[in-house]
Amino acid sequence: MTYQPGLSNADVVTGQLDAYNAQDLDAFCAYYADDAALADFNGAVFAQGIDAIRERHAKLFADFPQNKAVRINRVEVGQVVIDHEDVFRSPDATPFQVAAIYTIAGGKIARVDFVK
Repeated sequence: MTYQPGLSNADVVTGQLDAYNAQDLDAFCAYYADDAALADFNGAVFAQGIDAIRERHAKLFADFPQNKAVRINRVEVGQVVIDHEDVFRSPDATPFQVAAIYTIAGGKIARVDFVK
């Protein structure tokens, strides 16, 4: 799925997850607002703006070329989509769990708070 205006909030999050798993940086970034933020839950913002998000994920994709995230569960409440995921850095790696709390605004991801 490629980003297009009018997607549901769930489709926006699913599209960015599919692009993340394909390590398609341009497609991944298309789902994010220009001023989007990535943050630790109740903590510091660690990437602010699409350029910082692009740089962070370019490095992640280069460092872990077989990285994949598998959605375990999803909750949708208004403009918020919460995905519980297993993240595998390689096919034989032990996964770690993440809850990603996506806030959608204007049809794009405005913020993601990560619980690790």
